[in-house]
Amino acid sequence: METIILFAPLVGALLCGFGWKLIGETAAQWTATSLLFLAAILSWVVFLTFDPSAHPNGSYTVNILRWIESGTLSTDWAIRMDRLTAIMLIVINTVSALVHLYSFGYMAHDDNFKEHESYRPRFFAYLSFFTFSMLMLVTADNLVQMFFGWEGVGVASYLLIGFYYRKPSANAAAIKAFVVNRVGDFGFALGIFALYMVTDSVRFSDIFAAIPDLQDHTITFLWADWNTLNLIAFLLFIGAMGKSAQLFLHTWLPDAMEGPTPVSALIHAATMVTAGVFLVCRMSPLMEYAPQATSFIVFLGATTAFFAATVGLVQNDIKRVIAYSTCSQLGYMFVAAGLGVYSVAMFHLLTHAFFKAMLFLGAGSVIHAMHHEQDMRNYGGLRHKIPKTFWMMMIGTLAITGVGIPLLYVGFPIGFAGFVSKDAIIESAYAGTAGGYAFWMLVVAALMTSFYSWRLMFLTFYGTPRGDAHTHDHAHDSPATMMIPLYVLAIGAVFSGMVWYGSFFGHTDKVGKFFGVPYAEAGAHSEDAAHGETATTDHGAEMAAEEGGKEEHHYVLTGAPGEGAIHASPDNTVLNDAHEVPVWVKLAPFFAMLAGFALAYQMYIRRPDWPHKLATQQAPLYQFLLNKWYFDEIYDFLIVKPALALGRILWKQGDTKIIDGGINGLAMGIIPFFTRLAGRAQSGYIFSYVFAMVLGIAVLLTWVTLFGGAN
Repeated sequence: METIILFAPLVGALLCGFGWKLIGETAAQWTATSLLFLAAILSWVVFLTFDPSAHPNGSYTVNILRWIESGTLSTDWAIRMDRLTAIMLIVINTVSALVHLYSFGYMAHDDNFKEHESYRPRFFAYLSFFTFSMLMLVTADNLVQMFFGWEGVGVASYLLIGFYYRKPSANAAAIKAFVVNRVGDFGFALGIFALYMVTDSVRFSDIFAAIPDLQDHTITFLWADWNTLNLIAFLLFIGAMGKSAQLFLHTWLPDAMEGPTPVSALIHAATMVTAGVFLVCRMSPLMEYAPQATSFIVFLGATTAFFAATVGLVQNDIKRVIAYSTCSQLGYMFVAAGLGVYSVAMFHLLTHAFFKAMLFLGAGSVIHAMHHEQDMRNYGGLRHKIPKTFWMMMIGTLAITGVGIPLLYVGFPIGFAGFVSKDAIIESAYAGTAGGYAFWMLVVAALMTSFYSWRLMFLTFYGTPRGDAHTHDHAHDSPATMMIPLYVLAIGAVFSGMVWYGSFFGHTDKVGKFFGVPYAEAGAHSEDAAHGETATTDHGAEMAAEEGGKEEHHYVLTGAPGEGAIHASPDNTVLNDAHEVPVWVKLAPFFAMLAGFALAYQMYIRRPDWPHKLATQQAPLYQFLLNKWYFDEIYDFLIVKPALALGRILWKQGDTKIIDGGINGLAMGIIPFFTRLAGRAQSGYIFSYVFAMVLGIAVLLTWVTLFGGAN
């Protein structure tokens, strides 16, 4: 079953990309889509039936073939199946299958291509190829296989972002995404090299087993000695920064909106950008013993969440608002991963995939209805024109802003998916940083998330129509192939947080059981307790704990590195501590959400003249945010222009003058000079040649006389 899940998208990509002329465009598209739905269904079967306790260390391996063998490097192509893999399988294949179906309607008529130009099979083939590459990444049993998938999704991203290849802006965005990700990938590659150097293996099982022996190990890098685990964790995170668009390597993500909207939903909201979060969680046995690196991850994640939220406040392109929202939400996930609550990071990854893909596809439905107009300032009053899309976008907005009933617990919190998972991260941030920088950055980001999300809704669906009147008059809801994926994703946006709350953010014993990690009651030392075999929980005590009382049973994760899908060090108590935060901490994100909604309502419904006045009064701040903190301009000044100047110097001085000039001088100056001298020696007179021979004999005799007898 696992092999079918992995290879079904690849078969679809090959048939759709190379066989469409034989079977026809429509058949090729349906073939690729059907294979993705098959993979999605089987992924859900695997996820729902997977029992970590039935396998040693909570995982098993499916070997496919022998791959790379060189010296001590032995790498098989294999599928590592554990809870992390199962989660990623349902995220990737579910979203990809729905995006394939959505693309039937969205890509039916595209003005970027000629009337009889066959572009749809190529588009579906790229989508399926991306899905296969992403599956290669998340099912990897070793770092080389993961890097293969990592680079594969980079290639697919380049192809899909630049799908409208006749648009210079799309080509530029594709190149930018490719180049920026290569910077992060270089750090990732260095991390892999370092791990192989110190463990003599790239297999996860071997690496995790070697972690305890490396805690005090040092390594020389850039002429200095570093703690090995901290350095490697930092290098791996650089790769995650690029792929998951964290601050400093984030600039490619907004520009990637040049690709078709289904691409944005699949790659830049739900799947590829979460690869960095998955990498950090997969390497949790290493991250747990790299405190300096994880502190940096927490800091950068919190800063990214704040930065992206501030930029999202003023964006006018509907897709760019959602893109910066994605960047911000990824910051939340990295904060959780950096704090060591990897289950919470994966929880938000799962719920975010549903409501963010839904928002992107909903935005695509709006763009489709408005004849590819993406500026929200030209929308307005669309809720009566496209009511189905409006309600889907409303559900997505309620989910991302975190609407729910705080402090109400009936075995799980009551609220939309974002309310449950995002609040779990904020509570963990308070527990893990003692109410420090990360906690406050996330709360402020939650307020701004609410503001820009409701701003999008109010500008798009409320008020009076703006822009082209003809476009507004003919706006209508999208076809069924585009709406059905929205309905399915809406189910996840509403219920996924409540359904899986206990498994991802419940008490430690539940989380440990779900992820296959051994656990024990605090203070227990029995063999059975250490392996979670006799661990039970009292529901009454659990309810008391949720209501602020003391938990009767207090559990800790006891597994060694590699035992289970995630790992927590003995002193990592953030998961337990997050359930005991003060009440005001639990209420903080709820009131931040209300404040953001109230401010957006005041500015875009009651007083729509305020935004213009505020932008005029605070022009420097507005321009600072509108220009994305001037990161692109700074990089252009510090990197792009010097690189171009160096290129011009190497071209004009090095290539033209030195290389071309040297060759031309040799060919047109020096060689002709000696040719002329040689020509003069060819006089045609015998006495000239005899003189030359006599002169040569004299030189030879002189040489022999002076040096010949030395031997």
